[in-house]
Amino acid sequence: MDLAYLRAHPQHLPTFLTHQRIRETPVGGGDVCTASRLTLDDGASLFAKTWPSGSAPEHFFATEAAGLEWLREAGAVPVPEVLVALPEMLALEWIDSGPATPGAAERFGRELAAMHRSGADSFGASWPGFLGPLPQDNTPSEGPWGAWFAERRLRPYLKISADSNALSAADIAVVEQVIHKIEGYAGEEPPARIHGDLWPGNVLWAADGRAWLIDPAAHGGHRETDLAQLALFGGAPHLDRIISAYEEEWPLADGWRSRVAWHQLHLLLLHTAAFGGSYRGAVRAAADSALVD
Repeated sequence: MDLAYLRAHPQHLPTFLTHQRIRETPVGGGDVCTASRLTLDDGASLFAKTWPSGSAPEHFFATEAAGLEWLREAGAVPVPEVLVALPEMLALEWIDSGPATPGAAERFGRELAAMHRSGADSFGASWPGFLGPLPQDNTPSEGPWGAWFAERRLRPYLKISADSNALSAADIAVVEQVIHKIEGYAGEEPPARIHGDLWPGNVLWAADGRAWLIDPAAHGGHRETDLAQLALFGGAPHLDRIISAYEEEWPLADGWRSRVAWHQLHLLLLHTAAFGGSYRGAVRAAADSALVD
């Protein structure tokens, strides 16, 4: 099997893997999927993802493929090409990693602004949603953003976190106050074309000197969400340069820094919902900060 054959017959990839006709090397794949590097007969490499045990949730890989292709259509930040999207696996073009340089960070900031600016028809998306291992409600909505974000992005993961006792009653009460605050926000931002899960681990700094986007939860959302998530878990390299270059391309609305914790709460609640109480402190810190600001 070479790349030309694979493009013509993507459905045959699992069979070739089963019969060990393709060299497979395990690589890091994150907290959800099992990942490997596949080397074809012509020397081309692919990045492949599978569900670690049993069948993946329905539409799981199709959702990621749709999001990657939608972000790629913007022609702004580079996004790996989807080569195979099957119910049991996803295979993408292989991207060699490289250093996170200041120049790459500045280019990423400008390209991220251009991607956001390419827009979306509505908040949400036309495909089912996932954030990490959990479903996410992508039902399209005309907004306003505050009410949509509260009901579609925060409340579902707050409920899961509460039902599993990952958050205390006091934590839940504080997050509810934040949700009430967000519901009243009347920003004028149009729906942006966002990655939706843009913590620093989902930026691949590549050998070509650019930053690539991987593992999206893509949808029409608020552009501040992507920028806020880049500051989580230690922050992206050269984050100040990313933000500065972004604002040169498309200035952010007044007061955006005071809303960072609102946007971060989405991804942090996903962590308590999916992975448990070890993320409780991060959720509470973000909620407390959101109320102060």
